Amino acid sequence: MRQILMILTAMLLTCCSSESDVKAETTQATANMGKTLIVYYSYTNKCHEIVTTLTSQIEADVVRIEPAEKGLKYEANNYALGTQLLNAIKANPNDASSYPAIDPVTVNLDDYQNIIIVTPLWWSQMAAIMQTYLFQNSEKLAGKTVAMIVSSHSSGISGVVADAQRLLPNITWAGDALWINNTNHSNRASLIQDWLPTQNFKTSNNMAQLMYITIDGVTKTATLVDNAATQALVAKLQEAPVNVSLNSSGGFEIWGALGFSLPTSNEQVNAQPGDIVLYNGSNICMFYGTNSWSYTRLGKIDGLSESDLRTFLKAGQSSISVTLSLTNATGISQVRADNTTSRAYTLQGTLAQEGHKGIIIKNGKKVIR
Repeated sequence: MRQILMILTAMLLTCCSSESDVKAETTQATANMGKTLIVYYSYTNKCHEIVTTLTSQIEADVVRIEPAEKGLKYEANNYALGTQLLNAIKANPNDASSYPAIDPVTVNLDDYQNIIIVTPLWWSQMAAIMQTYLFQNSEKLAGKTVAMIVSSHSSGISGVVADAQRLLPNITWAGDALWINNTNHSNRASLIQDWLPTQNFKTSNNMAQLMYITIDGVTKTATLVDNAATQALVAKLQEAPVNVSLNSSGGFEIWGALGFSLPTSNEQVNAQPGDIVLYNGSNICMFYGTNSWSYTRLGKIDGLSESDLRTFLKAGQSSISVTLSLTNATGISQVRADNTTSRAYTLQGTLAQEGHKGIIIKNGKKVIR
């Protein structure tokens, strides 16, 4: 997965001032968008084309939803199968068995602030396959900012909007849904370009919270997720660095007591090398292997291979002294602004030159350029 800021691709200068103005407005509106995921289902390939156009204008991660049963002709016999699936949902919308099965989707929704749904319309309703995904992930999407693009042949999209509102009762809508139909599909690039500035996407202030982990004088960075646990942890670290003694366990992690409790939002987590989680509310775990358990996500150590993690985390040892902090005692402790601009540094501690692309440290936080 790419960690990215939502930005538009560079504008081409033209002699047409009106076109430049539209692009400038779109750039301004989307430049500060937080990390975004596009979720889509495409049966006739129209939605796929929309997503391809959308990702040419913004940067986002993309996941395609697929039905578990392949090769079905939903439109056959006057859309008999498609209608049957929709009617089953309508009859028992709160029953998971009413929804058609889809392939597993492993993307971690905790990593995203904004979700853009791109879905086809089936007989004035949201396609049953997309309804399954939203039903299964309604709780995980709670609190997200959501936008929607609906593709149809000619029918209006009010029924799809109603389905989305039913399936996602606890999200914030970024704005009105965009309707792309058979008549204007060829103009989708300009439609999307005009639509993006109307959406109130959640911003991350262009920054992701960074935590420093120091073991035996070696310091690495970790990017924290945004939840109640990490907010409380950051507040604690703002007071002073936290020193903990951790021990290897099970051949896949080091863990131990923090000395204080944090809020929990436990879920079944398939922890991967580099993951940092909270266990039982007061224990921190850092993984150099894999494990599946009920944890609260905290973040991930940046840029280390599994082999590097085993070395850095002192795999197999006991009483490993670990310091958690918001500043790097062995490198840059803080970034000060001069009279013209604030300085930025690479992860290696060197001054980031103008035009530098990638991850930088600015005001003690990670910024993606």
